[in-house]
Amino acid sequence: MKYRLLVSTLIAAVFATIGTAGQSKPSVQGAWKTVAITVTGPSARTLSSLQPNLTVLSARHYARVEVQSDGPRPLLPDITNATADQLRAVWGPFVAEAGTYEFTGDTLTVHPIAAKNPAAMVSGAVIVYASTLEGSTLTLTQQRNQSGPFPNPVTFKLMRVE
Repeated sequence: MKYRLLVSTLIAAVFATIGTAGQSKPSVQGAWKTVAITVTGPSARTLSSLQPNLTVLSARHYARVEVQSDGPRPLLPDITNATADQLRAVWGPFVAEAGTYEFTGDTLTVHPIAAKNPAAMVSGAVIVYASTLEGSTLTLTQQRNQSGPFPNPVTFKLMRVE
C-alpha cells in the first residue's frame, strides 16, 4: 500500500512538472528599440520621433546606446579643431551604458558597470523600473535609484526588434 502511494505521488509529480515545463514566463531577453518616451513634471510631454537607439538584454547583462536629442547630431569636419560647444553638440546627447539586471515579473532593476557618464557608475548605483511586458512591447517607468524615488518618473516604451 505504501509502495503504491509512493509510486502514485511520484507519477503525479512527474506529470505536474511536465505540465508546467512547456510554460515559461515572458522573457525580456533580446534586442529592443525605444519608440516613445513620456516625461512627467513641469516639462511633461511624449516624444515619439526618437533618434537611433538600441538596448540589448542577455540572460543577466544589458547594454544600451542612444542619442538623446531632438534631431541628428552634427558632423564634425575636423575633430582636432572642434570647439567645446561643437564637441558638446556631438557627444553630449550620446548615452552608453552596460551592466547587469534582474527582471522579476513587474520590476526591472539595472546595475550599471560601465557608462559614458561616470555618475552612473558610482558604487551602489541602481535604477529600478516598474515594467510591463506584453508581447513585443516592454514598458518601463522609473521608480527609484540609489538616491531615492524619482520625483518626475519617465516612462519608456520599447519594441522588440529581435
